Amino acid sequence: MYTLGIDIGGTKIAGAVCDENDTIVSQWRVPTPTEPEEINDCIVEIYEEATKLHPEIPYIGISAAGNVKADRRTMSFSANIAKWIDYPLADRIEELLQGRAKVVVENDANCAGWGEYILGAGKGSKNMVMLTVGTGLGGAIVINGELYRGSFGMAAELGHLPMVSDGDFCGCGLRGCAERYTSGSALENFARAGMRRMPQKATRLLELCGGDVNALEGKMVSQAAAEGDELALYAFGKIGEWLGRTMAAIAAVLDPDVFVIGGGVVSVGNILLDPARYNYQRFLQASAYREHAQILPATAGGDAGMIGAADLARKELSKEQA
Repeated sequence: MYTLGIDIGGTKIAGAVCDENDTIVSQWRVPTPTEPEEINDCIVEIYEEATKLHPEIPYIGISAAGNVKADRRTMSFSANIAKWIDYPLADRIEELLQGRAKVVVENDANCAGWGEYILGAGKGSKNMVMLTVGTGLGGAIVINGELYRGSFGMAAELGHLPMVSDGDFCGCGLRGCAERYTSGSALENFARAGMRRMPQKATRLLELCGGDVNALEGKMVSQAAAEGDELALYAFGKIGEWLGRTMAAIAAVLDPDVFVIGGGVVSVGNILLDPARYNYQRFLQASAYREHAQILPATAGGDAGMIGAADLARKELSKEQA
């Protein structure tokens, strides 16, 4: 039996047909429209193309950025799609498909985390936390082999842990959230602040951004850090420190055996992970007297969200129909 996994990103909608072993057998990518109805049409078009190759696809799992209600069918809010407020995404797709497939909707970080748990760095762990260090900081939690969604479907918004009292304003409306200090955006902010305070050490970063501090991008900081640039390494050290602090706070509640770190920023490897590991141990309660979680880079790749969405939908809907 095949399942279609859909990952709705900011710039593209990716779709993959997965078999029961979570192996991708076919996949597609199309640009992401701005209107919900157009997004729905894209998903239906991918499904129609998929069923030309694989006629029986009874389940669709959709990975979407935003808050998903506990029914796993409704988008309660999304920063990316303004009209996704209490939006019945699963209902709309099922109506367009005239009942040919059942749909499960899940938060994109949960899908990516589940993909890492079943196929990637989290495989074999009992309790796993994934943190995705991208533009913001996403999270996913697996407890005793089950994805943890919470009572209202809102669990694992780990980027919005309140880390600094009266800290920097966050896009969510609060202040001092973890993602303001450990994310791609935070990396740029730390690097820019360092360039302004220590211009004598900013030669390479200024060269990469054409002399305009405000034009600095995260990929430039990553490049400079890989070259050994002192200021770029300082910026990674700062977001690594806050990543370690955040993991220590999470461990005080969940005590996982593995933290998986994903997202574009982790491409620099130990430049980020070494300060994260050091500060996790530094801020972990009773650090000297307890087991420490492994802190590992994600390995499932960019397809983890589609694979996770497909697997979650197949498990959930198979259980309902049993």
